[in-house]
Amino acid sequence: MTAISTARLSAGADLIVEPMPGVRSAAMTWLLPAGSAREPAAFEGLGAMWADLLFRGAGGLDARQHAGALDRLGVSRSADGATHTFRITGTMLGDRVVRALPLFADMVLRPRFDPADIGPVRDLCLADLAALADDPHERVMILAKARHLPAPLNRSGLGTPETLAAIDAPIARAQWRAQAAPAGSAIAVAGAVEPEPVRDALERLLEGWTGEPTAFEAAGPARRGREHLDDDTNQVHIAVVHDAPPESAPECVLERVLTSVLSGGMSGRLFTEVREKRGLVYSVSARYAAGRDDGRVVAYAGTTPERAPETLRVLLGELGRPTAEGDAGGIDESEFRRAVTGLKSSLVMSGESTAARASALAGDWFTLGRPRTLAERLAEIDAVTLDALNAYAAKRTLGELTIASIGPAGSMDAAG
Repeated sequence: MTAISTARLSAGADLIVEPMPGVRSAAMTWLLPAGSAREPAAFEGLGAMWADLLFRGAGGLDARQHAGALDRLGVSRSADGATHTFRITGTMLGDRVVRALPLFADMVLRPRFDPADIGPVRDLCLADLAALADDPHERVMILAKARHLPAPLNRSGLGTPETLAAIDAPIARAQWRAQAAPAGSAIAVAGAVEPEPVRDALERLLEGWTGEPTAFEAAGPARRGREHLDDDTNQVHIAVVHDAPPESAPECVLERVLTSVLSGGMSGRLFTEVREKRGLVYSVSARYAAGRDDGRVVAYAGTTPERAPETLRVLLGELGRPTAEGDAGGIDESEFRRAVTGLKSSLVMSGESTAARASALAGDWFTLGRPRTLAERLAEIDAVTLDALNAYAAKRTLGELTIASIGPAGSMDAAG
């Protein structure tokens, strides 16, 4: 098995490279400490605008020239913001990585942010905001995050019409220079590559790049509790959020297996109990998101107004059932094996994708401070026993819940 190579570049950014024998492609994930939590409150939505502006010219190339250069190299690319970081990705043939790196370096160090592009990009961001009216599933997730986490960690990243209107080209440039710093950034490359040529190219390209990430602090406690938004629709969308271990906690892998028991496909407890046995929902799921400093499980159910109160009751019961004493909540052998097999299968299949590996390496660097091999991640799952999982489930608590819902007025009144 080829080892993962790590290096601290002279500019201060970290480089992680994993050669993958047997593949011809390669992928890059470049994480920058420019997430939505670092945006000034008056300019929320910067990340949404940057995600488009960065592909509208960089260095000495205008938008068409820069796009053409990437296209000639066969580079598939994207950019998006998260709470803590901003991500730029690229996937290409392995022998074209070194030739593509200057184009990505220009995006980070020398983006154009042409004033003529600000208006069209803002309009696209405003259209994304307007589209939420037709996407209650996404809106209930945004509402749940807004209540469960403290500001500014609870931002959606989309901004508001007012904050987007306040962003002009000078502000976009100044904030990018302030936040897209080498300290706190990482470049992960996986696939048909060798570490030395990538490292040598980046040392040259990033010479003179300096800066520290902008600091931020959580502004008081989160609101949590319940909130319902009235919406004239024939559906009710429910999100339930509870705290869970961060990625660095020893219990993280146990929570991951437990969530797979709850929502590991059509054999998971939520699908079986909430949908199949009772017919309460058309969609139900739970997802565990483990971060650097905290973690949370987000459960979702889509149902009808008349079934919404019962749906919430059963959903909460299933989320809490693994903590019950005795056979009432305990996980049995068949559930355990299905969950472990599903997790390992998903991990192995994602490990065959260079893009997924680059993303995983960058994610590990951010949450753990070090990358993990695919074998290490599989070994963590293999080390979980049924007894250990049930012991963890028995002592685990859900903490203070956040329950968000969107649907007709009064549809959740009977839920208490």
